Amino acid sequence: MAIISSKQPSEPSKPAKQQKNKSQPQPVAEDLLQPQATVEEQGKQEQSLRPHTFADYIGQKDLKEVLTISIQAAKARGETLDHLLLYGPPGLGKTTMALILAGEMGVDCKITSAPALERPRDIMGLLVSLKPGDILFIDEIHRLSRMAEEILYPAMEDYRLDITIGKGASAKTRSITLPKYTLVGATTRAGALSSPLRDRFGSVQRLRFYEPEELRQIVLRTAELLQTPISDDGALELAKRSRGTPRIANRLLKRVRDYAEVKAAGTITQDVAATALELYQVDPCGLDWTDRKMLSVTIEQFNGGPVGIETLAAATGEDIQTIEEVYEPYLMQIGYLQRTPRGRVATTAAYKHLGLKPPNEQLSLLSQSDL
Repeated sequence: MAIISSKQPSEPSKPAKQQKNKSQPQPVAEDLLQPQATVEEQGKQEQSLRPHTFADYIGQKDLKEVLTISIQAAKARGETLDHLLLYGPPGLGKTTMALILAGEMGVDCKITSAPALERPRDIMGLLVSLKPGDILFIDEIHRLSRMAEEILYPAMEDYRLDITIGKGASAKTRSITLPKYTLVGATTRAGALSSPLRDRFGSVQRLRFYEPEELRQIVLRTAELLQTPISDDGALELAKRSRGTPRIANRLLKRVRDYAEVKAAGTITQDVAATALELYQVDPCGLDWTDRKMLSVTIEQFNGGPVGIETLAAATGEDIQTIEEVYEPYLMQIGYLQRTPRGRVATTAAYKHLGLKPPNEQLSLLSQSDL
């Protein structure tokens, strides 16, 4: 009854909240440029867009070569692959890479995430269900509980599962031999893993951001699978605004496809893509409304900085953690924002992107006027 009564007062206020969101266009772009997978992107249609072999996988050339050598060597010796840790920003293809490894090795791949392994029996059930050579993929492995890590240590090193039966002085430990398998862990925060767990991975590989040309090929491939006509220039326009992330590129393609079918002739050209993305508040550098708001607040209200993170959060209305983990990384990556001990500072490139004169140019103009 308490749950029902707590929901009832909030129902009449829902239309007002929705009306408020309509007057603020920024959430549209925020959803488009988030690298984390949405619920819809975890469905069957999204799975069908994933490449199934290294030949179809675009980008990550060095990583593909390293893994191809490992696969060929393991097959030649009749062994399983060493445990593999993949780390890097979200949306770069860590899950896809694990599925390709399973396909190349001709084995099954069981997929789970660390938050889903709350109790010891959860991870024990997965381990005992594995067949020889299988791949166990654990996403967000840095969020594993301490107890789950302790279970994984012997399972990774000795392929052994230790089970404690009973309690107190009468407790006994029994060991179950596991088939040799490969654990593939994925994380966006490799430093958050404990040293004992990280050291048990035979290979630690990083996924990098994609170049615009690689993203262009990914967009063309996805468009072909979706039966969407698109020009090379249109694909490149999408690629340039995708923040180096394939997941964002595919998401933008679907939204621009909707625009092209309704507002244009159906074919995605450079002009159609540019017009659609401007409608969705995504500028040519891949910045959304909130990104530009952070830069403009830093420049216009705080003279370009330095400004503290708490002050910036209060001025923009964003949460501190959201700024640090979602918006700042990309702005720093493209050189628009600097993080200093005194606070955040907007760079000269940020001024020029917003159409403003950098401080050094303003000073030079003032000095010339004095002369």
